[in-house]
Amino acid sequence: MTILGLCNLAAPGIWGAMNSLGAGGAARPNLVNAANALTFCLMVVSCYFSSALVHYIGIKGALIFGTVGYAPYAAGLYTNNRFGNEWFVLLGAALCGISAGVFWMAEAAIAIAYPEPWNRGKALGYWLTYRLSGQIIGGAINLGLNADRNEAGKVSYTVFLVFIAMQAAGPFVGLLLNKPEDVERRDGKKVELKIEQGVWEELKQTAKLFVGRRWVLVLLFVGQAVFAEAVFFTYLAMWFSVRARALGSFVSGIVAVISGNVLGLWLDRTSVSLKVRARGAFWTLVTLQGAWWTWATVMVTRFRETKPTYDWESDGFGAAFAVFVFLTLGFQLNYLFLYFVIHNLAEDEAEVIRYSALLRGTESAWQALSYGLESLTVFAEAGGVYMNFGLWGLSIVPAWLVLRHFGAFKEEQETESGTASARGSDVADNDVKAL
Repeated sequence: MTILGLCNLAAPGIWGAMNSLGAGGAARPNLVNAANALTFCLMVVSCYFSSALVHYIGIKGALIFGTVGYAPYAAGLYTNNRFGNEWFVLLGAALCGISAGVFWMAEAAIAIAYPEPWNRGKALGYWLTYRLSGQIIGGAINLGLNADRNEAGKVSYTVFLVFIAMQAAGPFVGLLLNKPEDVERRDGKKVELKIEQGVWEELKQTAKLFVGRRWVLVLLFVGQAVFAEAVFFTYLAMWFSVRARALGSFVSGIVAVISGNVLGLWLDRTSVSLKVRARGAFWTLVTLQGAWWTWATVMVTRFRETKPTYDWESDGFGAAFAVFVFLTLGFQLNYLFLYFVIHNLAEDEAEVIRYSALLRGTESAWQALSYGLESLTVFAEAGGVYMNFGLWGLSIVPAWLVLRHFGAFKEEQETESGTASARGSDVADNDVKAL
């Protein structure tokens, strides 16, 4: 998991570091949000075909391939920041999208399948800590370079040189990962994370899961979780000074790391039934998200009229800044919880790969939409927050129709791959049919 975590740090971790500065460190969010929308549009396609790619190059090869497009993205932001170049931002975003969809599928499948069932939550929290470490490191570097800049604007271009070097190291780190057949789990069970069917059959099976009732019911829940990233990063870019943005990247990363690992420990608490763990985590997340989106709605409605630029010395900074930190925390909790969801939906290791591809592809589609909309001023200022609040409200009941069956029929009984029992899944489907 450490090697996987280092790959995560070098690729999406540093990507997150750049975007956690608010609009990739740019003075205004429009170009970078449009580029990110392009990235996620291409990721929808690459995610869908990624399980078929595993058939040819294996899960390790897919992970390595997935890291190669991140450095061009960072290079595009560097040239835009320093020289005002725009076309390279879009080219880098396109290259990132082609590879990143494969990376997202591969890392999710590995993170779910490699650990023992009773260690999976802790392993997920540990792995995702590396992604947030990129945000923390980036925020710390940028805070040091921009600590005296209490006005709005773009961040120093020097920070991007560090990011490019770290992302270029990603493929080499991936070479150190053990293949599934070389993994030694404490329970002695082998990891067989591979696709043996032909390409067209694999695409057919993935499509079948995508239109299945359970996946359709969680689509909005996935959406409300990941739509938020563009919203709160744009919020940071719109209303805060350069050094306040750097502080936000640093502080929110630390808070999210702690909260994510706490959730992982709870989800692994086998002394508590799966039913209680699933329901407790779900309703806690839903309640907190509702409170934070209410708070954010009040803030942006006010900001549309007042047009502030908050620095840490400004009056009212605490209330405006805290909601960004809480929304970042909520994104991390939802992110980890979604892996718990697909682990309980999958019925074998092949389905772990397919559901991982579906999750990351669905995430990409929602994020393409959110970054695209956030490139429009009306959404950047307030519309994105309003829409995410609405998605949150619409997602609760459909997701609950699926989540309430986790652990309800077989207490803690898991298959060899650590996936949910088919019986609970079938009952969930039957319950939906009766609606």
